[in-house]
Order: sequence, then structure tokens, then C-alpha cells
Amino acid sequence: MPMTRPAWVQAALPELFSADPDFSAIEANAGPLPWRSRPRGFGGLARTVLGQQISNLAAEAIWRRFAALPGALEPDGLLLLSDEQFRAAGLSRPKVAHLRGLALACLEGRLRLDALRDMTDQVAIDHLAAQRGLGPWTAQVHLMFAEGRPDIFPYADVALAASVQHLKRLPARPSAKALITLSEAWRPWRSLAARLLWHHWRHATGRPTGESE
Repeated sequence: MPMTRPAWVQAALPELFSADPDFSAIEANAGPLPWRSRPRGFGGLARTVLGQQISNLAAEAIWRRFAALPGALEPDGLLLLSDEQFRAAGLSRPKVAHLRGLALACLEGRLRLDALRDMTDQVAIDHLAAQRGLGPWTAQVHLMFAEGRPDIFPYADVALAASVQHLKRLPARPSAKALITLSEAWRPWRSLAARLLWHHWRHATGRPTGESE
């Protein structure tokens, strides 16, 4: 969902541009950066899970149907939903099993979404990624878009690598390891850098790409 930029962004932009001037022209070329967010807690995590390995348009359509299911955005409510309800919303069997597993982990205390705000970035990433089927990318995206963390960078994201190659006119797409090294210069605003890179890639390709959409 689009929302007003948080206050920290205006202070962060000049610092990011100073650290890496390549970012300074992105909005001038691509237009204002849309600021997207997700619900905190289980609902936001479910939205990220639904977006795994499918197009943004397909994920958004499935999300709208899923979010309309009674109780779907809370662990106990989701576990009461039937296979038929999930199927009508467009969820695959693996996605249903994944969400049910996460809901059960929340209820059993193995997944503590309400405690994320008190964890450091790395501890929060590790906690989320330890759950079956999540992994670092999902953890990082959830912390960026649902928790609003300013210094998260999904280094394994293919669109981010492609955007960096295009923006910096590199001869090849940087590896995840190379992206980690590059992103060190963008601390403590790596989440903003990622959003700008997704925005740049959407503009460069002419199609919605990455979590900025």
C-alpha cells in the first residue's frame, strides 16, 4: 500500500547521495519514489510469502482475495480456513502448507513477530530465516516493508543486481557477495538504497519489478 514517506527519509536522501552520487538522479529520471508498506505482524509476513517466485501482478491479485478471507491475517484465524477457501483465493498447495506452518509456529511461540522490534537487524533476520520456507530474502523484505527498518539490503535479489549493473554501467551483473560489498557504502540507509534501485529498474525496464511495486 502506498503511504507518506517516514520522516527519516528526507534526512537520509542527502547522506545517501553524498555516499554514492549515482543515486541522486534516480527520482529525476524515474519520478518520485513510491513508498510502499505492509501490515506489521502475521499479515505482512503472509503478503511477502504470497509474493515469492511469482509476478507482482499475480501476487497482488492473490493477496486481495486472500486478505478478504475471514481471519486470514491472524495465525489462529488462518488455521480455521479450509482448503477450498485457500484454493478459491488462488493459493497453491505449497503456499497453503507454508502459511499454515508459519501460523502454527506463531501460536507455539517459535516465531515471535511481536518481538521483532526489540531485536537487532541481524538477530531479526536470523529469527525469521530460521523458519522453514522463509530464508534471508523473505526475512529482509519483511523487515523493510512491514517493520520499516532503514538499513536492510536483500543482497540476493536479482532485480537489485540488475539495477546496480544498469545504474553503474557495469560490464556484468554483480554477484550477491559483490552487492554486499557495494552496499556497505550505503549504510545506514541501505533500505532506502534498495527501494531506489527497484524504482530505477522499474523505470529502466518499463515494467513493475521488485518489492517497490
